[in-house]
Amino acid sequence: MVEAVSSSSDFDSPWKEALEHYFPQFLQLLMPEMYRDIDWQRPHEFLDKELQQVVRDTEAGRRHADKLVKVYTLDGSETWVLIHVEVQGKADRHFNARMYRYYYRLQDKYPQRRIASVAILTDKGSHRMIGRHEQGLWQTRLSFSFPVVDLQKVGNDRLALENSTNPFAVVVLSQLEAHRTRGDNDARLVTKFSLMKRLYRRGFTRTEVLELLRLIDWMLELPLALEEQLEVQMARFEEEVKMTYVTSFERIAEKRGIQQGMQQGMQQGVQQGARSGRAEMLLKQLAFKFGELPEEIVSRVEVAEMDALDRWAERVLTADALDDIFD
Repeated sequence: MVEAVSSSSDFDSPWKEALEHYFPQFLQLLMPEMYRDIDWQRPHEFLDKELQQVVRDTEAGRRHADKLVKVYTLDGSETWVLIHVEVQGKADRHFNARMYRYYYRLQDKYPQRRIASVAILTDKGSHRMIGRHEQGLWQTRLSFSFPVVDLQKVGNDRLALENSTNPFAVVVLSQLEAHRTRGDNDARLVTKFSLMKRLYRRGFTRTEVLELLRLIDWMLELPLALEEQLEVQMARFEEEVKMTYVTSFERIAEKRGIQQGMQQGMQQGVQQGARSGRAEMLLKQLAFKFGELPEEIVSRVEVAEMDALDRWAERVLTADALDDIFD
């Protein structure tokens, strides 16, 4: 058996791209009731900046694929949909509280917005307690509930996924197979080849096939030796069906580029995480000393580089006013 690649469980990035590329199809497949209530004649919009402003997850080591999307319902109302995908292991005991925390932070920041939360759980586990957060003291009680999509249960009807013309079904199948074949790249090679062949037979456009091939590659990553073996098989298959979307050499080159980009992205992510943590700590120190901070100060700290954050942090102890800290 070929040793598993180390990054095969890094699913958050492909999920974010899949949601951006196939958001309507995602809802149509996994949240059909929500899909039917949305006016798809009006464009939807991803609110990454708004989400980043209110969600500062301090749980080191956790991976989450979160997207905030603005849509319009058929009655003309603007609605924000918060999608949370749990992509690393099983939902922990803090999951419900985290979902509530994200919700109330958005609601507090944007009180005029209607917000709906959705959780997607990708791995196996006991999810019976997921979907509700409650807390109370004496006669004060709080109850927050949200819909949960368990992909493992969706995968129980595998035939429906395999026969679906919805491109997001391919994403779901890839995620399920990524979990199933974790640590067994021989099995992953077989299932990846099967998924790739199925794309050619589902009637997808060339653009859709290329995008889905890229997502499959990302979720079902293989060692280079097995990737090259897969390319030989795909080349033969394409010759048989007289349908070539992209040459094997181009596909291998693209995969190598993706792998290199992922490594660079991981390095940038470490640096960005350190900068974000430093900015959050500085904001806490400033708020403790000077009280509620002006919005322009918060924004300035959040986008500052590391050298500026270090310089301002050194001035906190001796400064008598905010003006003494900032240049």
